[in-house]
Amino acid sequence: MTSSTTVRTPGRLYGRNDELAAVKSLLGAAWQGGGGALVLAAPPGLGRTALLRAAADAHRDRGPVLYATAARAGRSAAGEGPDGLFAPPPADPCPVITPEALAARLREPCAPGGGRPLLVCADDAHAWDRAPRAALVSAAHGAGAGGRTAVLLTTADGAGLFAGLPTLRLGPLDAEAASALLDRLVPGPGTEGLDPVVRAELLREAAGNPSLLVGLTGRLTPDELAGRAPLPYPLSGGEAVLAAHAERLDGLPAPARTLLLLAAAAQEHEPDGAGADALLLLRAGARHGLPPAFLDRALCGLTGTGGLLQRAGDRVHFAHRLIARAVLRHAPRAHRRAAHELLAALLTEAAARTAGDSAPGRARAGGAGIRSSTHPTGVRPVGEPAGVRASRGAAGRGPGEAGARSSRGADASGPPDATAPAVLPDGPAPAPLAALLQRACAATGPDPVLADRIEAAAASPRPHAERSAALVRAARLSAEPALRAARFAAAAEQARLAGDPARARALLARTGPRAADAVNPPGGASRGPASYVHGMLALRTGPAADAREALLAAAELLGPHDPRTPDALLGAAEAAWAAGDAPGYLDALDRLARTPPEEGLEDYRAGMAAVLQGRTAEGHARLRRCLDPAGSPAGSPGGPAGLLRAGVAGLVLGDLAAACRAGARALAAVRTRGPDALLPQALEHLAYAELRAGRHAGARAHALEGLHAARRAGQPNSSAQLHAVLALAASVEGPAEACAAHADAALAGAAPNGLAQAATLATWARARADLASGRPGEAAARLAPLVGSGPGRGHFAVRTLAVPCWVEAAVLGGRLPEDPGDLHAAVDAFASWAARTADPGAPAQLARCRALLAPADEADARYAEALAHHGRADGDFERARTQLLYGQWLRRRRRTREARGPLRDALVAFQRCSARAWEDRSAGELRAAGEPAGSPRGRGGEPLAALTPQQQRIARCVAEGATNREVGLRLSLSPRTVDHHLRNVFAALGIRSRTELARLLRP
Repeated sequence: MTSSTTVRTPGRLYGRNDELAAVKSLLGAAWQGGGGALVLAAPPGLGRTALLRAAADAHRDRGPVLYATAARAGRSAAGEGPDGLFAPPPADPCPVITPEALAARLREPCAPGGGRPLLVCADDAHAWDRAPRAALVSAAHGAGAGGRTAVLLTTADGAGLFAGLPTLRLGPLDAEAASALLDRLVPGPGTEGLDPVVRAELLREAAGNPSLLVGLTGRLTPDELAGRAPLPYPLSGGEAVLAAHAERLDGLPAPARTLLLLAAAAQEHEPDGAGADALLLLRAGARHGLPPAFLDRALCGLTGTGGLLQRAGDRVHFAHRLIARAVLRHAPRAHRRAAHELLAALLTEAAARTAGDSAPGRARAGGAGIRSSTHPTGVRPVGEPAGVRASRGAAGRGPGEAGARSSRGADASGPPDATAPAVLPDGPAPAPLAALLQRACAATGPDPVLADRIEAAAASPRPHAERSAALVRAARLSAEPALRAARFAAAAEQARLAGDPARARALLARTGPRAADAVNPPGGASRGPASYVHGMLALRTGPAADAREALLAAAELLGPHDPRTPDALLGAAEAAWAAGDAPGYLDALDRLARTPPEEGLEDYRAGMAAVLQGRTAEGHARLRRCLDPAGSPAGSPGGPAGLLRAGVAGLVLGDLAAACRAGARALAAVRTRGPDALLPQALEHLAYAELRAGRHAGARAHALEGLHAARRAGQPNSSAQLHAVLALAASVEGPAEACAAHADAALAGAAPNGLAQAATLATWARARADLASGRPGEAAARLAPLVGSGPGRGHFAVRTLAVPCWVEAAVLGGRLPEDPGDLHAAVDAFASWAARTADPGAPAQLARCRALLAPADEADARYAEALAHHGRADGDFERARTQLLYGQWLRRRRRTREARGPLRDALVAFQRCSARAWEDRSAGELRAAGEPAGSPRGRGGEPLAALTPQQQRIARCVAEGATNREVGLRLSLSPRTVDHHLRNVFAALGIRSRTELARLLRP
């Protein structure tokens, strides 16, 4: 590793707690008079040597250490290989001896430990000569009870030389451990920390290999680490790790090395992690002249390649991700180029045959590779000899394939034969994208013609991740800087749509200075695409106000006729909506009007603008045209995005059934056609529509799925919105702890990024949970700022929906505002909205608000009016809330017999919607009205079993810290009645104070 002032050596092992515990257990057995052996198996760079050194350091005060390695003797156990790069050497390193010297010591008649516990450390034991390795294995099998010897040896992963010994396989570091190691390598104060894009790229490139991460980080300058200078491509610093992987290739026969090179090259045109097509490898090996028997063993029996290849269906993978890189790095340039050209020829020939022969079952090429002309699945059955395929005739092979083997020896070790005709035809049939990408890998410098062909081929419908990878290849082949930057920006956009924002940012960093960071970026329209991607990424990950400004700037750079401009302006409008910025939302819609109109979009734009400007009738007429943009998701204008706009139109109109339908269709369209980046939004829109419609169980299920999707896609803003939806669902179904946890998570994500909508929904959810738990005063305190007229008002599209909760909380909790006009003004605003919306539940909630505020002689009629409205609308939960309030009002008026009916109906309805806290509240009211309703599930349990239901309710309120007056407000009792019951509670429980009562009921 090159020395650097910005990178320091880590002081401990990261992500190896389980492995260290296993080593400690082995040493402990030796210290207690026993013994044992353990094999640490791992590919290079994962830290097997570091674990060996940690064991030696831990043991040296307890007894002698014999440390041997296949490397040269005479150096300390601190290590020099890739596995010794990321942990400090022992304070007093023990000398390293040769394997032969260790074998001699183990054969001595006297115990090498001299009566003290002995630790035998054997590093890279797979590389030892046979005789010392046999002595080591014998000692390892003999280490047991009474021997006081621990044998700890390391070996390359996949080496089967130590069968029968306990083996612990080391895997790559997980993301948390790798990130912690990176933080240790690059301390913040000295280098201003790591740029997030650089962090993501280093972690991606290292693939969990700690030694590789150390090497890559050590080669970067402080400016590169901080993001002030572009990263070099490719990243350097992993030479030692890749060389260690390549050492395993030297002992393999020439056919195996050739097949590994073909397999590594065949992965280059595939999506990351997809492996190589088995049939393509079979044909490439046959074209090169590899023996059919060897190909059968290597591709079907998985023997002959040293365990470096694995088969999964019709795909072939390397045992470890870094092996493929090592193979390509280890091979001479001419051999690599010949392998890529051979694969390009085979892919092109297969595409030409497919284009010229429409018979079903013929060979074809595509993103998944070549399919078999005999087997419809494209996979040759295991056990079918490669010679059988070769003998089926020239009709099933490309030109020149029949004589390929006869022209080369079975043990050929030269470059793969690329002399076949038609590598890339210039005729009518264009070369497939896979073949073009193979040619790109073989290119030695810029190739503008090939870059243009790759870009054109990548424009066809295919997964966004594949299009991104192809555009990256095209960018690398581009000679003109502006064109190269534009292609990197296009690749970043495809990575964003694929749900990989980290990759998108890394690609944007290669376009040059960030357009989003420049007031007047050079290049004008050439900077527009990069600015657009920056803004769309910020919409899901950063402050909403910043995203709005970035997208507005991108729209200006792109110009009115660029097809991305409407999306940029819609994104700016969405950011303003999330921030609660109504003028900013209208400004974005006004700019959208200056672009060429699109089918279905103008009605949405004009309708939303009219509604926010107070022209409700005009706006609703426009939005109704958006509710069914097409007969099916596949044919709808705008695709999934158009369906999501239809769902928003349904919510604004109050047509909740239409909103749910549009949301479900949008989700189906995203699942079917993508893009993956839109999945969290589709689930969020559907969950919110279901929540408004009273379908709380469905809303919770979709919101949970959306939360997982948002986390996978790296969209924290979407996560905050979905946490808010989950908090609202939990305020109905419970438990209260879940509601609080989701609300806190939503507020934590909303605060730094200015997400007013998420914050308002989360606060509303906490207030509704307070109401369910019988704490109306706290609920009123939460809601008053949201629905009031002060500067802390909630989101403009949500605060009106919370008015019924505020009225209920203020009346029940005695927390009326100082100016009673504020409460009536809020109800008047709700009435105005209810008169305009198609939401069937709005009239019922309005009547309930008026019943709560009405004098006693009018309230009865108002409650009856509310229940009549509920009878004409769906929604068990809101109906049950009205019945609960009505029954509570009747009981407070001493009309207990009449109160039992609505209270009983409320209890049953809450049970039907699984609203547990609300069910408990209605059951308590029903018991207070003199009708048994089962024992409550609240806190207390056995200590309160001897009390009456009314006494139990009072005891719980007092234990929570409520005064007699507050208890009376909650339970509709006078303070004197509360005091009377409380004295009886003290007497029944044998206590004398409120403190004792709280201690008795403490969970």
